[in-house]
Amino acid sequence: MNVKVIPANDVVGATIALGDALAGNVTVFICGPEIAGVKPEIQELPEEVSNTALIIESSGSTGTPKRIHLSKEALIASAKATEEYFGTSGQWLLALPINYIAGAQVLIRSLVAETQPVVMNTLVSFTPEAFARSAQLMTGEHRFTSLVPTQLKRLADVAVLDDFVLRALQSFTAILVGGQAVDPAVVSSLRDKGVNIVLSYGMAETAGGVVYDGKALSGVSVEIRDGLIAIKSPSLANDVADESGFLITQDSGELVAGKLKVLGRADRVLISGALKVSLDSVEAVASSIGGVVEVAATALDSAEWGQRVGLVYVGSPEVADYLAAAVFEQLGLAAKPIRVIRVDKLPRLVSGKTDLVSVRKLFDV
Repeated sequence: MNVKVIPANDVVGATIALGDALAGNVTVFICGPEIAGVKPEIQELPEEVSNTALIIESSGSTGTPKRIHLSKEALIASAKATEEYFGTSGQWLLALPINYIAGAQVLIRSLVAETQPVVMNTLVSFTPEAFARSAQLMTGEHRFTSLVPTQLKRLADVAVLDDFVLRALQSFTAILVGGQAVDPAVVSSLRDKGVNIVLSYGMAETAGGVVYDGKALSGVSVEIRDGLIAIKSPSLANDVADESGFLITQDSGELVAGKLKVLGRADRVLISGALKVSLDSVEAVASSIGGVVEVAATALDSAEWGQRVGLVYVGSPEVADYLAAAVFEQLGLAAKPIRVIRVDKLPRLVSGKTDLVSVRKLFDV
């Protein structure tokens, strides 16, 4: 099939093209946004591919993005599994860029459900007020959206004082949140206010979420192999499974009472003084400190220890001295950050995820 390139800011064009792709007529690649009528430079994109409806790029938060090939069967299976989980289809609000799988899936689920999505402008900074105004435009009985944790936290912070934003959040049948670890306190606070937050686990290679609130979707099998999460699903991308049909991810996890608990990226574990340190755990501790808005941890080279933790945060300057002490108290000396940097905002990818490569570079200055 021919490959059709659609810029990320052409949501209407992308929706039409994805409809053709689900019908088996074309392969779609959604590139970055078009600027002043010029599409971004695209390298090594084939003119024709087989058994592929959508070519999507991974976020590249820890390195170079890679292109994932998804069949129409995989995309439809993913959308249908989400419908089955919630027991209904519905109308979707697009709040994420469509050149990443979470955003593209909002359009695909809308096509499968034959509903009209409400579209936010994802090329400008996300604000709770814009989200609430967009939610007002929704007319469907059952309403859904997908967010990343950063967006959810911004909404939660404003919803404490703004009933307009809180009512918008409460109006959704479910709000899927994934892409990175979510602050449990934020989720708990919103759930206590009647907001249905559903934690999603998945990736481009699985066509989006395959586990909701720890429960595998219909047709999905989850195993733990050598500490890593392994997934078998009809929504898997082309050529990513091993001989047994499972995709071995780079995420650590465990099964507790039949539910998946994601422990973090396996490549987000450093060795400090022969001890393993989870950077996700360091971030969780740092995030719990009052005055900290956002945080990112990274590995720094150390002649004595091999590796040590570096911490970047957004928040009050007064808490900088307490961060390292709090991590030391809860996780031990090996996890104690040797450098703490305060910034106005964390570097982010277009997808909304923290740009971990850029975070690491902050310590080279």
